[in-house]
Amino acid sequence: MKNKQIILKERPIGFPNDATWNLESNAIPTLKEGEVLIQHHYISLDPAMRGWMNDSKSYIPPVGINEVMRSGSIGKVIEVNNHPIFKVGDCVTGWGGVQQYVATDGAGWFKVDDTIAPMPLFIGTLGMPGMTAYFGIHEVGKIKEGDIVLVSGAAGAVGSVVGQIAKIKGCTVIGIAGGKDKCDYLLNELGFDAAIDYKSENIYEALKEKCPKGIDVYFDNVGGEILNAALSKLRMHARIVICGAISQYNNKVLVKGPSNYLSLLVNRATMQGMVVMDYAKDYKKAAEEMGMWIAQGKLKSKEDIYDGIENFQETYARLFNGNKKGKLVLKVIED
Repeated sequence: MKNKQIILKERPIGFPNDATWNLESNAIPTLKEGEVLIQHHYISLDPAMRGWMNDSKSYIPPVGINEVMRSGSIGKVIEVNNHPIFKVGDCVTGWGGVQQYVATDGAGWFKVDDTIAPMPLFIGTLGMPGMTAYFGIHEVGKIKEGDIVLVSGAAGAVGSVVGQIAKIKGCTVIGIAGGKDKCDYLLNELGFDAAIDYKSENIYEALKEKCPKGIDVYFDNVGGEILNAALSKLRMHARIVICGAISQYNNKVLVKGPSNYLSLLVNRATMQGMVVMDYAKDYKKAAEEMGMWIAQGKLKSKEDIYDGIENFQETYARLFNGNKKGKLVLKVIED
């Protein structure tokens, strides 16, 4: 048996191409004292992966050349060498990378109960994307009942949960997404109050129509011109949550800052970045509350699952070409 791995071979300029990664088959690791061997079932694909390939200062070191591509993962412990916590059969989630097997001392890994929810849920709504949404909208967005909340990338893994949490908390929610199908998904399945199709609508005109009173909170997943447009609609003491800038990640030129930033001054507004790792100590509390909402039917979770580590690059591209809804997941265990 071999361990199939996606290895970073060169740092991309713009969108990753065929030279960015190699698919390799290497030996399954031999365990050291105090280690466990995890067989991955699913890999989390997230827009942040693009930033992790850049050799630049960030909130986390870049993936090294000739290293396994970083990613969240979930799987089962299949071998143990005198580990104090984990045992064979445990379902665990952590940062295992895009590979089929990983040996670890267990640091940064967590047990989850896959008898109460499917594994992909724990790398989606009950994993990093869900935690990002929960803490981003609560701790940075500081939502309160009656707020008008605007969410970009609203049909994605984070945005779809942000909008639903805001609805649960009594807010009016407008989502921005690309294409009629995604906008219908926001309105008909997730219960958003309004949706803007940035592919077919003028974003400035659509905001005037659908946010006539302005916005209290803008949760930004895309950056670029949509961020600029949102800045033009701020209400007094509005809060902007900078979660991501997916429209800018594959730029071959430097990112330009928003030209409407003086709206922050005029409206005494705030714009704050957030990184989910800062809230790790409270993940359990968030997962319990979101799990309750899921059980009550208040929070819907959608996982878009594709099969085969060999299809990693094609599946990864769906993060940026819009050909997905909800959380993008790659199944890497072979049946």
